[in-house]
Amino acid sequence: MSSTRVLVAVVYHSGYGHTARQAEAVAIGAASLPNANSLLIRVEDIDRHWDTLEDSDAIIFGCPTYMGSASGEFKLFMDASSRAAFAQRRWQDKVAAGFTNAASRSGDKLGTLVQLAVFAAQQGMHWVNLGLPAGHNASTTSEDSLNRHGFFLGAGAQSDADRDAEAAAHPADLQTSQYLGRRVAEVAYQLAAGRLVISAP
Repeated sequence: MSSTRVLVAVVYHSGYGHTARQAEAVAIGAASLPNANSLLIRVEDIDRHWDTLEDSDAIIFGCPTYMGSASGEFKLFMDASSRAAFAQRRWQDKVAAGFTNAASRSGDKLGTLVQLAVFAAQQGMHWVNLGLPAGHNASTTSEDSLNRHGFFLGAGAQSDADRDAEAAAHPADLQTSQYLGRRVAEVAYQLAAGRLVISAP
Protein backbone atom coordinates (compact mmCIF):
# COMPACT_ATOMS: atom_id res chain seq x y z
CA MET A 1 0.00 0.00 0.00
CA SER A 2 1.39 3.41 -0.97
CA SER A 3 1.88 6.40 1.31
CA THR A 4 -1.35 7.95 0.05
CA ARG A 5 -3.69 8.80 2.93
CA VAL A 6 -7.41 9.39 2.79
CA LEU A 7 -9.79 11.08 5.19
CA VAL A 8 -13.30 9.72 5.65
CA ALA A 9 -15.75 12.08 7.37
CA VAL A 10 -18.86 10.60 9.00
CA VAL A 11 -21.56 13.27 9.23
CA TYR A 12 -24.52 12.20 11.32
CA HIS A 13 -27.50 13.13 13.46
CA SER A 14 -28.70 11.02 16.37
CA GLY A 15 -31.82 11.89 18.29
CA TYR A 16 -31.52 9.39 21.14
CA GLY A 17 -28.00 7.99 20.78
CA HIS A 18 -28.87 4.89 18.75
CA THR A 19 -27.64 6.27 15.43
CA ALA A 20 -24.54 7.66 17.16
CA ARG A 21 -23.54 4.08 18.02
CA GLN A 22 -23.93 3.17 14.36
CA ALA A 23 -21.91 6.22 13.30
CA GLU A 24 -19.11 5.23 15.66
CA ALA A 25 -19.03 1.76 14.11
CA VAL A 26 -18.84 3.25 10.60
CA ALA A 27 -15.92 5.45 11.67
CA ILE A 28 -14.12 2.48 13.26
CA GLY A 29 -14.50 0.53 10.04
CA ALA A 30 -13.15 3.39 7.93
CA ALA A 31 -10.14 3.85 10.19
CA SER A 32 -9.37 0.12 10.09
CA LEU A 33 -7.88 0.54 6.62
CA PRO A 34 -4.15 1.37 6.74
CA ASN A 35 -3.53 4.90 5.45
CA ALA A 36 -7.10 5.98 6.24
CA ASN A 37 -8.31 8.31 8.96
CA SER A 38 -11.91 8.87 9.99
CA LEU A 39 -13.64 11.76 11.70
CA LEU A 40 -17.05 11.87 13.36
CA ILE A 41 -19.00 15.09 12.82
CA ARG A 42 -22.37 15.76 14.42
CA VAL A 43 -24.68 17.93 12.32
CA GLU A 44 -25.11 20.15 15.36
CA ASP A 45 -21.42 21.10 14.96
CA ILE A 46 -21.38 21.37 11.17
CA ASP A 47 -20.60 25.10 11.00
CA ARG A 48 -17.13 24.33 12.38
CA HIS A 49 -16.50 21.61 9.81
CA TRP A 50 -17.43 22.78 6.31
CA ASP A 51 -13.75 23.17 5.43
CA THR A 52 -13.03 19.70 6.83
CA LEU A 53 -15.66 18.20 4.55
CA GLU A 54 -14.13 19.98 1.57
CA ASP A 55 -10.75 18.45 2.46
CA SER A 56 -12.18 14.94 2.94
CA ASP A 57 -11.84 12.20 0.35
CA ALA A 58 -15.14 10.61 1.38
CA ILE A 59 -18.23 11.66 3.32
CA ILE A 60 -20.57 9.08 4.83
CA PHE A 61 -23.99 10.44 5.74
CA GLY A 62 -26.04 8.97 8.57
CA CYS A 63 -29.26 9.73 10.40
CA PRO A 64 -32.26 8.08 12.01
CA THR A 65 -35.35 7.46 9.93
CA TYR A 66 -38.22 9.48 11.36
CA MET A 67 -41.64 9.26 9.73
CA GLY A 68 -40.21 7.65 6.60
CA SER A 69 -37.37 10.07 5.88
CA ALA A 70 -34.20 11.65 7.22
CA SER A 71 -34.55 13.37 10.58
CA GLY A 72 -35.35 17.07 10.54
CA GLU A 73 -31.98 17.97 12.02
CA PHE A 74 -30.16 16.11 9.27
CA LYS A 75 -32.36 17.73 6.64
CA LEU A 76 -31.29 21.13 7.99
CA PHE A 77 -27.69 20.11 7.30
CA MET A 78 -28.63 19.00 3.79
CA ASP A 79 -30.34 22.31 3.11
CA ALA A 80 -27.43 24.31 4.55
CA SER A 81 -25.05 22.51 2.20
CA SER A 82 -26.72 24.19 -0.77
CA ARG A 83 -24.75 27.34 0.04
CA ALA A 84 -21.79 25.81 1.86
CA ALA A 85 -20.95 23.15 -0.77
CA PHE A 86 -23.44 22.62 -3.59
CA ALA A 87 -23.24 26.04 -5.22
CA GLN A 88 -19.45 25.85 -5.56
CA ARG A 89 -19.37 22.08 -6.28
CA ARG A 90 -17.06 21.59 -3.31
CA TRP A 91 -17.86 17.89 -2.92
CA GLN A 92 -17.66 17.07 -6.61
CA ASP A 93 -16.15 13.59 -7.25
CA LYS A 94 -15.80 12.73 -3.55
CA VAL A 95 -16.90 9.30 -2.39
CA ALA A 96 -20.23 9.05 -0.54
CA ALA A 97 -22.29 6.44 1.29
CA GLY A 98 -25.08 6.33 3.84
CA PHE A 99 -26.57 4.59 6.86
CA THR A 100 -29.73 4.87 8.89
CA ASN A 101 -31.40 3.46 11.97
CA ALA A 102 -34.99 3.00 13.09
CA ALA A 103 -36.88 1.21 15.82
CA SER A 104 -38.88 -0.86 13.33
CA ARG A 105 -37.34 -3.71 11.34
CA SER A 106 -38.19 -2.00 8.08
CA GLY A 107 -39.31 1.41 9.28
CA ASP A 108 -39.21 2.73 5.70
CA LYS A 109 -35.43 3.03 6.03
CA LEU A 110 -34.99 2.50 2.30
CA GLY A 111 -36.68 5.86 1.74
CA THR A 112 -34.00 7.53 3.84
CA LEU A 113 -31.15 5.75 2.05
CA VAL A 114 -32.59 6.82 -1.31
CA GLN A 115 -32.85 10.37 0.02
CA LEU A 116 -29.18 10.31 1.04
CA ALA A 117 -28.11 8.84 -2.31
CA VAL A 118 -30.00 11.52 -4.24
CA PHE A 119 -28.42 14.17 -2.02
CA ALA A 120 -24.95 12.79 -2.82
CA ALA A 121 -25.79 12.71 -6.52
CA GLN A 122 -26.84 16.36 -6.42
CA GLN A 123 -23.41 17.13 -4.97
CA GLY A 124 -21.70 15.23 -7.82
CA MET A 125 -20.38 12.51 -5.51
CA HIS A 126 -19.69 8.81 -6.19
CA TRP A 127 -22.12 6.65 -4.17
CA VAL A 128 -20.78 3.41 -2.68
CA ASN A 129 -23.34 0.69 -1.91
CA LEU A 130 -23.08 -1.73 0.99
CA GLY A 131 -21.68 -4.54 -1.14
CA LEU A 132 -23.07 -7.37 0.99
CA PRO A 133 -25.65 -10.03 0.15
CA ALA A 134 -28.82 -10.26 2.24
CA GLY A 135 -27.81 -11.80 5.54
CA HIS A 136 -30.88 -13.31 7.17
CA ASN A 137 -33.19 -14.61 4.46
CA ALA A 138 -33.28 -18.38 4.97
CA SER A 139 -33.80 -20.99 7.67
CA THR A 140 -30.04 -21.57 7.72
CA THR A 141 -29.18 -17.93 8.47
CA SER A 142 -29.52 -16.00 11.72
CA GLU A 143 -29.88 -12.58 13.30
CA ASP A 144 -26.11 -12.58 13.75
CA SER A 145 -25.50 -12.33 10.00
CA LEU A 146 -24.02 -9.24 8.41
CA ASN A 147 -26.69 -7.21 6.59
CA ARG A 148 -29.36 -9.12 8.51
CA HIS A 149 -32.03 -6.70 7.24
CA GLY A 150 -31.14 -7.12 3.58
CA PHE A 151 -30.40 -3.52 2.60
CA PHE A 152 -28.15 -2.93 -0.40
CA LEU A 153 -28.02 0.84 -0.94
CA GLY A 154 -26.44 1.46 2.46
CA ALA A 155 -26.33 0.14 6.03
CA GLY A 156 -29.64 -0.20 7.84
CA ALA A 157 -29.83 -0.83 11.59
CA GLN A 158 -32.68 -1.56 13.99
CA SER A 159 -32.73 -0.49 17.63
CA ASP A 160 -35.52 -1.20 20.12
CA ALA A 161 -37.17 2.08 21.04
CA ASP A 162 -37.52 1.17 24.72
CA ARG A 163 -33.83 0.40 25.29
CA ASP A 164 -30.92 2.78 25.66
CA ALA A 165 -28.42 3.14 22.83
CA GLU A 166 -25.83 0.84 24.38
CA ALA A 167 -28.24 -1.99 25.03
CA ALA A 168 -30.22 -1.58 21.81
CA ALA A 169 -27.29 -1.75 19.40
CA HIS A 170 -27.29 -5.17 17.72
CA PRO A 171 -23.76 -6.55 17.19
CA ALA A 172 -24.54 -7.62 13.62
CA ASP A 173 -25.74 -4.11 12.75
CA LEU A 174 -22.57 -2.59 14.20
CA GLN A 175 -20.41 -5.06 12.28
CA THR A 176 -22.35 -4.27 9.09
CA SER A 177 -21.76 -0.57 9.69
CA GLN A 178 -18.06 -1.20 10.20
CA TYR A 179 -18.03 -3.08 6.91
CA LEU A 180 -19.55 -0.08 5.15
CA GLY A 181 -16.96 2.27 6.65
CA ARG A 182 -14.10 0.03 5.56
CA ARG A 183 -15.56 -0.37 2.07
CA VAL A 184 -15.85 3.39 1.62
CA ALA A 185 -12.28 3.92 2.81
CA GLU A 186 -11.06 1.31 0.33
CA VAL A 187 -12.86 2.98 -2.58
CA ALA A 188 -11.61 6.41 -1.52
CA TYR A 189 -8.07 5.06 -1.33
CA GLN A 190 -8.32 3.41 -4.74
CA LEU A 191 -9.53 6.66 -6.31
CA ALA A 192 -6.86 8.77 -4.57
CA ALA A 193 -4.07 6.38 -5.56
CA GLY A 194 -5.39 6.17 -9.11
CA ARG A 195 -5.51 9.94 -9.46
CA LEU A 196 -1.85 10.12 -8.41
CA VAL A 197 -0.91 7.61 -11.09
CA ILE A 198 -2.87 9.47 -13.75
CA SER A 199 -1.35 12.81 -12.81
CA ALA A 200 2.23 11.46 -12.69
CA PRO A 201 4.47 12.71 -15.53
